[in-house]
Amino acid sequence: MIAAEVPEEPNLARSSLKWLVLGVSALAFLYVVWGLYLAGEPLFAVITMALGLAIFILFGWARFYTWRFVFPAVAAVALFIVLPVLYTTGIGFTNFSARNLLTFERVQDYHLQATITDPADKRGFGLTADERLFFPATDDSPALITPPLGDAVNGTLPATETSETVEVEAMRAVMQRRAQLQALAVRLPDERVLKMDGLRSFSVSVPFYEVGPDGVLTGADGTVLTPNHEIGFYQDAGGKTLTPGWRVGVGFENFERVLTSDGVRQPMLQIFVWTCLFAFLSMVLTFAVGTTLAVILEWSHLAYRGVYRVLLLLPYAVPAFISILVFRGLFNQNFGEINLILSTLFGIKPVWFTSPILAKIMLLIVNTWLGFPYWMLLIAGFLQAVPRDHYKAAALEGAGPVRSFFAITLPQILPPSVPLLIANFAFNFNNIVLVLLLTRGGPDIPGTLIPAGSTDLLGSFTFRIAFQNSGQDFGMASAISTLIFIITGVIAFVNFRMMQRYAAKRSARP
Repeated sequence: MIAAEVPEEPNLARSSLKWLVLGVSALAFLYVVWGLYLAGEPLFAVITMALGLAIFILFGWARFYTWRFVFPAVAAVALFIVLPVLYTTGIGFTNFSARNLLTFERVQDYHLQATITDPADKRGFGLTADERLFFPATDDSPALITPPLGDAVNGTLPATETSETVEVEAMRAVMQRRAQLQALAVRLPDERVLKMDGLRSFSVSVPFYEVGPDGVLTGADGTVLTPNHEIGFYQDAGGKTLTPGWRVGVGFENFERVLTSDGVRQPMLQIFVWTCLFAFLSMVLTFAVGTTLAVILEWSHLAYRGVYRVLLLLPYAVPAFISILVFRGLFNQNFGEINLILSTLFGIKPVWFTSPILAKIMLLIVNTWLGFPYWMLLIAGFLQAVPRDHYKAAALEGAGPVRSFFAITLPQILPPSVPLLIANFAFNFNNIVLVLLLTRGGPDIPGTLIPAGSTDLLGSFTFRIAFQNSGQDFGMASAISTLIFIITGVIAFVNFRMMQRYAAKRSARP
């Protein structure tokens, strides 16, 4: 008779410790969530709450044990890929820009902070030796004195009544502290505020605008500002907008501008074609130069091969941004060494940075210089796997080095290079560091509504719109980024399918 297995009693101490850790973690997450909510970040509060709830459930119940292993990967993808893409896409449906950074409430507060001084309520003042402000007595108010200027809190000093005799400094002391005094506010005992309106007097400061129904602002001079929630700006009676503005949803307006406006669509299409061409040519040139040098260095009769390898690896050892800046100086149209040599030998001085064609050629030259050592190293490793007997058989049949390369070497090193070639294409598709450091996107394309350069890639084009344009149109940049994401996603999918078909054909060969 077989005895039945008796389940082990659960370890009470271990279970209690687990729930204690989970409880403390849950309280910590709730504290962070509440802090984010109070800080006006409800989206991040919800995300943090979801993350904490998932951790509590997965590690609290044994039935979800297997999910614990995939949770870190899923959470990382959601936080660092899905969330940024969704956030960027969401901004593309707004008017978010340098002029529309704030919320409506903060814009309204900004206008309500505007004040004017009442000339009818002036107070003369003097500055004491210890940098206190003294206001002599008037018919309606006793003498007042403030703490030293250095004790101001948020630019405000309280004034209190005084009966002491105070000696004030000469006008020169006021002149020396003029900038500090102009930024100062003095709060009277009756809560009114004094602001400096001259070298000898302060005046009571009163709000310029009063807020009415629906957020309408009425100024002291009769000006009426009406909020327009369709464009995100206050407007006066003539329709003139006042900055700053606030963020509002604009629907597909940014996407429509990208796809329908000639001043946006035409340069973007041109930049897209150049981006694909740049990525493809960079991939081909770096692969070709690196492969050629690797094959040459494999020649057993070549003397000092080790020295050549070290010298050819130097471009890979030097940080890329340093090499790019060095090349920027070498290609200088007036003082660069390259134009100096060309001028001396051939009498020509190419305008590398002002000609669109030459600027693109310059980019390809520099990118090839930066990328060929990587391919040289890879191909040198792939060449070790090519059987030497194949070359001996080809030599017996009378094949030369060129024919042996295309008939033996290339077919055997190309298959393992295909995934790396695709990765190289994807890297150069977004190689904005090279563009921003070498050409800064120039020369500019004429007749565009947005900043666009002949050597801009889609990434640098978007960067300039978002951060270098005076308007800093984040909404437009986000719309373009969303389109770039879709385009690169399609390209990646096509490349993936092509790789699958290529692998299937190779596996089907006998």
